Amino acid sequence: MTFNPSDLLGAKILIVDDQKANVHLLEQYLLEAGYVNVSSTTKLNEVARLHLENDYDLILLDLQMPDVDGFQVMEALRASANESYLPANVLTAQPHHKVRALQCGAKEFISKPFDQIEVRTRIHNMLELRLLYQKLKIHNEFLERTVQERTAELRASEERYRALTELACDWYWEQDENGSFTMADGPVLEMLGGAANDVADEHGEATGGWDEIALVALQSMVAARQPFLDFVLGRVHSDGSRQRYRVSGQPMFNCSCGYIGFRGVGVELDTAHPDVMAEIAQES
Repeated sequence: MTFNPSDLLGAKILIVDDQKANVHLLEQYLLEAGYVNVSSTTKLNEVARLHLENDYDLILLDLQMPDVDGFQVMEALRASANESYLPANVLTAQPHHKVRALQCGAKEFISKPFDQIEVRTRIHNMLELRLLYQKLKIHNEFLERTVQERTAELRASEERYRALTELACDWYWEQDENGSFTMADGPVLEMLGGAANDVADEHGEATGGWDEIALVALQSMVAARQPFLDFVLGRVHSDGSRQRYRVSGQPMFNCSCGYIGFRGVGVELDTAHPDVMAEIAQES
């Protein structure tokens, strides 16, 4: 990923050093390189507050200072920062300090005494890394918002589908990949639950129940994950009254074509309708 020169040269840089000579020298290097947003401070107890207010792209931090050392400043920065990334480049003449500085969150080092080429190169590389991190963060936030929006749209679409389904049919059901009902209404539990639901008389003989052949056929289609449309089956109650149902269903799959369950709808047919009465008469 490339950056416009203005992105780098306009980066906000803070120099933290108790030696004014060091501050002036670094400012001179940066200004000669074209950086236009450079500030400095010798008040170490204000560094965390300044970073919180200005969100610097780079902090050049001296580790060897009286009263409060650079490690304490870095700990304060980490405690007050709004993000895990700490854009700190430490200034040190002590090689053994580097490991501890890395553990505290430092990303780069500039050795003392300063070498102009090294200073410019390391600052340029550090700023490229910082801007890359920021662009990646913005991109990830955009992706997260997009996923949230798409998820909300999908949930709204599902709610509309369920609402329309409820208007278009008497009942609706869903099963997971193991056949367990996650949503069920109407007589579907009796139809697909495996029970014949026969009604017996006082002598223990069946006087009614589901049409066994049709019921087995329906359960077999669901078990085989086969879609079906307007499948009709009926049942007889102990008082001799009849009910007829028209059922439709289809298997459900995820985006990887993996089976995730079955869903369907059903309506109860009007037994007073001439066509339904004729069917019942034929069965009798």
